[in-house]
Amino acid sequence: MDNNQAKKASLTKMKTVALSVLGLAVICFFVANHYKIGWLKAFSEAAMVGGIADWFAVVALFKHPLGIPIPHTALIPNNKDAIGQNLGTFVSDEFLIKEKLELKLDEFDFASKATSWLQEEKNADTIAALVVENIIPGVLKTIDDADVKNFIQKQFEEKLQEMNFGEWIAIGLESLSKSDKQEQLITNVLAILATELETNKAEIREKVKKATPWYTLGVADKKIADGVFNGLYEFLLMAKEPESAIRKKINLYVLNFIEELKNSPEMQQKITSLIIEFTQKEEVQNYIGSIWQELKSAITDDLDKGKDSKIKENLANMIRNFGINVQNDVVMTNKINNFLKVDVLGVLLRNKKAIGDLIATSVQSWDKKEIAEKLELEVGKDLQFIRINGTVVGGFVGLVIYFVEHFI
Repeated sequence: MDNNQAKKASLTKMKTVALSVLGLAVICFFVANHYKIGWLKAFSEAAMVGGIADWFAVVALFKHPLGIPIPHTALIPNNKDAIGQNLGTFVSDEFLIKEKLELKLDEFDFASKATSWLQEEKNADTIAALVVENIIPGVLKTIDDADVKNFIQKQFEEKLQEMNFGEWIAIGLESLSKSDKQEQLITNVLAILATELETNKAEIREKVKKATPWYTLGVADKKIADGVFNGLYEFLLMAKEPESAIRKKINLYVLNFIEELKNSPEMQQKITSLIIEFTQKEEVQNYIGSIWQELKSAITDDLDKGKDSKIKENLANMIRNFGINVQNDVVMTNKINNFLKVDVLGVLLRNKKAIGDLIATSVQSWDKKEIAEKLELEVGKDLQFIRINGTVVGGFVGLVIYFVEHFI
């Protein structure tokens, strides 16, 4: 049963009680007339008059009694515009006053209450669940995948255009050249080349064989291949020696390359252009575009885990930590409270007339029958006590009059 249904049931019950009390007075009236009981007759007559009069008064607030359009009945529906205007004026004039609002805001200490509320695990989990179950899935459904893919690719390309990769590489190589890591790196590269050369010895021989003229009848193939292989292998072995002439030439070449790269905008631009050109390849573009799909899939898979969602868990922890950090930060709590006191208060005071007019307009826009039903649901139950009291009090007044008339 929802709230309105509960209120309707409670109102109906109280109306039945009030009607039963009035019915009891009617029964007493007939009994008194039959048995000629004077005091009971006086009590019941006055009780019926009081009960019916108060029934009329209560009903007249919300509707025409018995559906008869008696003047000055159905007061609330017929005067809803005036009620709305008076209510709006009352709120703006009596509640939206600077001194009262400042006092209430100082007493309330919104920052402390809000941060304490956020620190509770149940509340943080509730907010996290709301975001995870409603907001994030809604955002994911709203976003167009093609637009996101194009956006990522465009942003990636723009950022690359802003970067000077040549300068970065020059700085990195210069830093490397000033340490013993450069020597070790060159040695390692040469060792790898030597290993690869030896591993591919048979392939070198085959390529040499294909490259030699047919009329040599293969006689010189092996010698040429071995010569090429041995020459390259010996070159790499000599280059691996730190003090060899070849190694010194390699080191000098590297240093000259670094210096030229540092001071040559043209070379820097060439390197940057090469990298950007590489990123324009279809394979790279497809990979960049797939980032969003992978991210979206990862988010969706995590959200499907429900209570075990890492996003939900991390979000709840972040909310709790935010509450703890803000509560422990006196400067921040003062800023929040001052924001409410200065900015929110200023907005309310500047717009107090608009707020009053909004309340008045809202009430005036309600249907007459609707406003009567809403108000009766809210206060009708208590108003039934007026009917009960009217019946009972009226009866006792009639009894007093009877005794005064007969004994005094």
